[in-house]
Amino acid sequence: MIKNSKSFGKILKKLRIEQNLSLREICQKVNYDASNWSKIERGVLAPPTDKKVLAKWAKVLGLENHSQNQRQFIDEAQISQGIIPEDVFARKDIVKFLPAVFRTLRNEKPTQPEIDQLIKLIRNA
Repeated sequence: MIKNSKSFGKILKKLRIEQNLSLREICQKVNYDASNWSKIERGVLAPPTDKKVLAKWAKVLGLENHSQNQRQFIDEAQISQGIIPEDVFARKDIVKFLPAVFRTLRNEKPTQPEIDQLIKLIRNA
């Protein structure tokens, strides 16, 4: 079972139910296999990472194009597979701090210069 995909699967199922769509109905609208959709909802199968596919799903699930909710939906799918979103990865000023962020998330203390640089980055965001 894919652990990180479980949270995305819950989001996917919640949005589908909010739209009052059955598995078969949603899959007909997005041209996707119902069995695989069900596996994604249960966290057994990883979601797709293609932004165009995810944007199509988001639209059918009631999320407006280019909205913060759509961006979050796509990010959740990609992050569930360890993919850093393109717009974040494109920012070299942010990417160079990711190792310090990862260490912090692991409860490993970052260096003081890394902390100072992160604070500066956050303040300038």
